Amino acid sequence: MLANSPSYTITWEKLPDDFVLPDDPVDNINQPTLAAALTESLELAGKLPESALTPTNYGICATFNGKIVVKAPDWAYIPHITVKRSEVERSYTPRLQGEIPSLILEFLSETEGGEYSIKPTYPPGKFFYYEQILLVQNYGIFDLENGILALYRLGENQRYQLESANEQSRYWIPEMQLFLGVWEGQRENRFGYWLRWWDEAGNLLLWRNERIEQERQQAEQERQRAEQERQRAEQERQRAEQERQRAERLAAQLRAAGIEPEE
Repeated sequence: MLANSPSYTITWEKLPDDFVLPDDPVDNINQPTLAAALTESLELAGKLPESALTPTNYGICATFNGKIVVKAPDWAYIPHITVKRSEVERSYTPRLQGEIPSLILEFLSETEGGEYSIKPTYPPGKFFYYEQILLVQNYGIFDLENGILALYRLGENQRYQLESANEQSRYWIPEMQLFLGVWEGQRENRFGYWLRWWDEAGNLLLWRNERIEQERQQAEQERQRAEQERQRAEQERQRAEQERQRAERLAAQLRAAGIEPEE
């Protein structure tokens, strides 16, 4: 598959089996945890179709002016692949093996400016690659130390435009029908900033431990409601017993006075 521009040619070709993929370590120990958290809440909320991929540090490929380019974003959402998963175990080529990623996220690394690189020559910079080659609709750059998310959306001129957050400091991702925003709190012994999902109604998509805690609280609330019902029933039984005893005392008093009480 082929795409052309005045200055470069892009082809979508399967990565050769003998191609040596980069094996660079992640820049920050927190990055895999951040990425896993994004996927977990999608899956638990039923927002992750079987044909979707949410790769982490996984090669997304294109052939740029006859040379293979592989970028491994920190997290990506690919809504639909058209091949067996066994065919994309090593890498993924959009258009050839499925749809273009709807969202790519990069967590700011120690290599300053890498996520913003618009270098158009081989090997192209990340910003240029996602915007001009892959045409990824949404590109987010997250500073996990300061909790700042910059989200870019592809405009009609096929150039990224910096998006503005809503009143809750969240960004609407139309392709996913979800909001993406920054949340501060604790997960897996790390307290800090995280990227989280909210649905259209503003409900937070929970992680597994949060769902467990929510279910525990709901079970406790149900137990308390059941106990309250039991106590109310016991109070009603006691009141009925007191009323019966009062009626018996009254009947005894009437009989003692020579009056037969009506049944």
